[in-house]
Amino acid sequence: MGTAYTPGLKVSEYTRIEKVRRLPLKGDVLVKVGDRVNPDTVVAKTDLPGIMQTIKLAELLGVEPADVASALQVKVGDRIRKGDLLAKSKGLFGLFKSEVKSTVDGILEVISPQTGHLQIRQPPTPIERDAYVEGTITQVIESEGVIVECYGALVQGIFGVGGERRGAIVIPHSDKEREIKGDDIRSEHKGCLLVGGSSVTGEALEKAVEMGVAGLIVGAIVDKDLIAFMRKYLNDPNYDIGVAITGHEPIPFSLILTEGFGTISMAKRTFELLRSLEGKECSFNGATQIRAGVIRPEVITPLSTSPCLDASDGKNDGGALDIGSYIRIIREPNFGGLGRVIELPAELQTVESETKVRVLKARLDDGSEVIVPRANVELIVTN
Repeated sequence: MGTAYTPGLKVSEYTRIEKVRRLPLKGDVLVKVGDRVNPDTVVAKTDLPGIMQTIKLAELLGVEPADVASALQVKVGDRIRKGDLLAKSKGLFGLFKSEVKSTVDGILEVISPQTGHLQIRQPPTPIERDAYVEGTITQVIESEGVIVECYGALVQGIFGVGGERRGAIVIPHSDKEREIKGDDIRSEHKGCLLVGGSSVTGEALEKAVEMGVAGLIVGAIVDKDLIAFMRKYLNDPNYDIGVAITGHEPIPFSLILTEGFGTISMAKRTFELLRSLEGKECSFNGATQIRAGVIRPEVITPLSTSPCLDASDGKNDGGALDIGSYIRIIREPNFGGLGRVIELPAELQTVESETKVRVLKARLDDGSEVIVPRANVELIVTN
């Protein structure tokens, strides 16, 4: 068989993009099919039920559960404020009276005669889901959310941290091989997505926090630098990089890596595409999930027309691995290598582990030719 499907990263100058914007539980959808939306347009909202707080009234009053009813100053359904009197005991011979006041705001939902406990549900937490990208509503998921469609440039990364954000694309320096250092980040970069063709230093991560940078997208980072930054910022000495799912880290910016860990330079096409988009507003997300339901970190830049880059050479860049496919090697010894497939032998070949696998031959961007197992590459989809 000549071709084989290989899941891969998308790097496209102009493509159709769909984003599902779904609530965590049923609520109200605020838009309809055909509506134009901006990234900050709220498309759906709901209320997350408040936490139920238990007050052990019998113990606090020093009475039996059956005696709680006579001491109550409230009833089920009452709106309670912090400090409100909940119950008052009669005491002994009118002496040694005790009172219990609420420690929370909420609605009294349960009075248990068996335990003498009260349960107060705290106020709900409103949740809103915005459109995330500029586009058009193409589908409404009843009581749950919508699908937003837009056309524009899409760059996916291999790993990231931090959640959804928006900002203008800025390139601190045009040298693709130069890492982003602390001195490269300035006050005018506040709220922007900074692009670096090489790596980023730990010092630069701290400077990004100081300057209010919204995000960074670079080729790679030394894992120790990222771990040290996260441990310091989160005040968690046990933090380690997890690749099962990321994106929920409480950090003030998002970091996206296009190639991996170490000092790997960003693919030329990816860097040139991002450079062509400098100054444009984009939506980006560092969330990564590599197990069930793959999620890639991404940068989305809505465009009315294609920027028409000259980077495409017309060779196959579709969803199937074939002659001419552009790939990235994701295992050692050639980890991070980028190039084009030049041969797809049909016969199984024995590799170093002495197992027989399907392989491919690729010509890397540096001119060298390598033979690697097909399972060790990732397809870079460019259109």
